[in-house]
Amino acid sequence: MRPADPGIGHTDDRITRQGLFASASPLNVRIADARQLDMPFAPHPGVAVAGEAPFAFSLGGDDLLAVVPLWRFMCLAEIANFAPLRRHLGAPRADCLVMDIADRVSELLPQARLAVVGRKCVEFTFDGDRIDDLQAALDRLKTIFEQAIDLDGEPHRIELVLGGAGAPLASADDIRLAEEAEQAIEEAHHGHVPVIRDLSSSTPVFDRHTLIRDLGEAHDRGEMFLQYQPKVHLRRQEICSAEALVRWQHPVRGLILPGDFIPVAEESRAIGPLTLWTLEQVIADQKMLAAEGHDLLIFINISGQLLGDAAFVARACQMVASSGARIGFEITETSVIRDPETAIAHLQIIAEVGIALAIDDYGAGLSSLAYLKQLPASELKIDKLFITQLTSSNRDPLIVRSTIDLAHALDMEVTAEGVETQASMALLSVMGCDMVQGFLISRPISIGAFRQFLDEDRHLEAAADPRASFFRPASFWKSA
Repeated sequence: MRPADPGIGHTDDRITRQGLFASASPLNVRIADARQLDMPFAPHPGVAVAGEAPFAFSLGGDDLLAVVPLWRFMCLAEIANFAPLRRHLGAPRADCLVMDIADRVSELLPQARLAVVGRKCVEFTFDGDRIDDLQAALDRLKTIFEQAIDLDGEPHRIELVLGGAGAPLASADDIRLAEEAEQAIEEAHHGHVPVIRDLSSSTPVFDRHTLIRDLGEAHDRGEMFLQYQPKVHLRRQEICSAEALVRWQHPVRGLILPGDFIPVAEESRAIGPLTLWTLEQVIADQKMLAAEGHDLLIFINISGQLLGDAAFVARACQMVASSGARIGFEITETSVIRDPETAIAHLQIIAEVGIALAIDDYGAGLSSLAYLKQLPASELKIDKLFITQLTSSNRDPLIVRSTIDLAHALDMEVTAEGVETQASMALLSVMGCDMVQGFLISRPISIGAFRQFLDEDRHLEAAADPRASFFRPASFWKSA
């Protein structure tokens, strides 16, 4: 039997559901997002954690309960016997099976963020206190689907393959979690049992010398590429800018994330050439977008090491000034602290040639008002550490609201990073936040997918309906 309350996105009209899948498969539906403003909580034992790790605590009775989980999990559930079920049920009904999976995941994990990412695969992300929570969830889901399910009056058994990955919340990286979850489900296909990858104890070890050698030739071999993540201006309801993110697709090691290769680039002094290559690509892409009617400001990340390099600053300013492209630089406060006098002087030069400056990851480090008031920045980006728990904490909203007011007093606009739910976006809008960036709007995507995103004004759907922005055709995600 279908669950009595399967959650937002469900309809008992089978014909309607089939029509949705026929026209927009695969769907990407965040079923639990609309519940965030009225999220049910259970009592939670206090947890004391040393250092900067996340913590959990609760208040008894009717007091406001704040729970900060310790782990983030990403899982994939795939229908292994999809082909025979499609032959028996027909393609339209078989295409709806993923919603049956999503409904039951939503019932089992009401706070999970769900995305139907293919005709037979569901991705879901949730938080917990220990890696055992992931094991328990997958075991429970496997047990549920071991029983036959009533499909249009007939019992059918859906064979589910399950794989997932978990990481401590303080070090969780969404891209790496997704990659590890994909690896886990591949292993699950072979072993016929749920597979879990614990990222707290299995961090990949890179040969730094080999990585340094390969990095020097990576862009010449076409291994480096850019992805773009848009930012939405809340009051104007439009894409106002985007952040360019550099990626490295190594021919042997696969996708290497910036957290692994940027420190190596800084150590080997390759960060300057890599950043200039990034800037060159972004200038070309920005001018192409402007010619198509999307004259957006595009930001790139600048290493603190480069703020003290006069030659780099001069070359970067010359490239931007001669191109006429609208370019911005994102910097962190910690990068200024290395050599404040030189960094601030170079930032003044950068700002004078018309390059917009944004302070990135604000609040993640030791934020200093002494430096903040000296920086010629026009934008301040609140770190996602404070945004992901915005609707489930009684302290983060106070910090975020105070930061917004501070930035506005310094004549800066505010961007909230890591916005994943409609509830968070609504609360940020009430607080006066100017812009939002995060998976609710779009993941980082290729330039081709970004152009399509802009042409179709998909951000408007995200603002109007917590589910609508994720009704994207398969071709969109393949191109991303």
